[in-house]
Amino acid sequence: MKRSELSFISVGTPSARNGGTLFNAIDAVAMEIGSAIRGKDTGHVVTVRSTVPPGTIEERIAPTLIKASGRQLGQGLDICSNPEFLREGSAIHDFENPSFTLIGGSGENGFAVLEAVYRETKAPVIRTDIRTAESIKYLCNIFHAVKIGFANEIGAVLKSLGVDARDAMRVFCEDRILNISPAYLRPGFAFGGSCLPKDVRAFLAVAQSQGVELPFLGSLLQSNTRHIDRAFEMIVRGGRRKVALFGLAFKPGTDDLRESPLVTLAERLIGKGFELTIFDKHVDVARLMGANREYIDREIPHLERLLKASAEETMDGAGVIVIGHAAAPEIAAIKANHGGRTIVDLQGVKDLETCEGAHYEGICW
Repeated sequence: MKRSELSFISVGTPSARNGGTLFNAIDAVAMEIGSAIRGKDTGHVVTVRSTVPPGTIEERIAPTLIKASGRQLGQGLDICSNPEFLREGSAIHDFENPSFTLIGGSGENGFAVLEAVYRETKAPVIRTDIRTAESIKYLCNIFHAVKIGFANEIGAVLKSLGVDARDAMRVFCEDRILNISPAYLRPGFAFGGSCLPKDVRAFLAVAQSQGVELPFLGSLLQSNTRHIDRAFEMIVRGGRRKVALFGLAFKPGTDDLRESPLVTLAERLIGKGFELTIFDKHVDVARLMGANREYIDREIPHLERLLKASAEETMDGAGVIVIGHAAAPEIAAIKANHGGRTIVDLQGVKDLETCEGAHYEGICW
């Protein structure tokens, strides 16, 4: 140990009875490593490969190493997270051919040492903070479980209809633009529109008619509604104040209001007695037609008087500014005129996170 400069921790982190993580092995090895490097006269990097909940390294492993080694972080001791993404049965292949190498650290020395270890690996090295690195392994495995659950429930329904799900999913996977891609994997607000909610409901109805239970897919709409609830709770947390809402259509660049989660949010605020103003440059009540017009007449019959012609007029007198979707000119106006008000961001606008004096809160960040 005294002649080394790097240690990897790759021990088991099994489940406790309550579903949490057991840290017995990782606690023990952290203590051993710390004790072993106490007498070294050179620096040491400890890298955690084990899967641990975000915050474990900073709140549990680091204090153990500091106490056992007598060193401080950045002063002869660096700690990194370097999760492994290895499948049983193909671990060597996966190690030599990763999609990326992920390093979470808090100091340049740790990054440099680990990047030297992986310099022959033909994959991008991604630097991030420790907590983010710890979380990525969970994200990957949970998404794998989501995909399996999706494929299996879809398969059960298709089989009941006489469709070979293997053939259907093979075609489904040919779409690399939306289906098998980063599309839709950006945290933000709820989904809506004239397709997704309708088609989910229709498929669930087909499954019910066939007597096929879909507990996984059946929770999709409930999960989506709960996300709207979170936004509502964020807005009303500060009491009854006038609300300026940017964006009303279900996505930017359209006037389609059918099943827009922003319409649902606006309707709920109005129903609870909140004064509301709205800006969406693509929505013109006079031009709404057909099912789109019928929907808005039913959900927000007085929409025309709520819509404002400019960002400044929309924010006039408001205590809360809600970003459903806003283009660059509106964002610039909000930055210039927020006046220290609360900003609830459902879109993910980086420029608004640093508005001096504003109370900013994002729905997923």
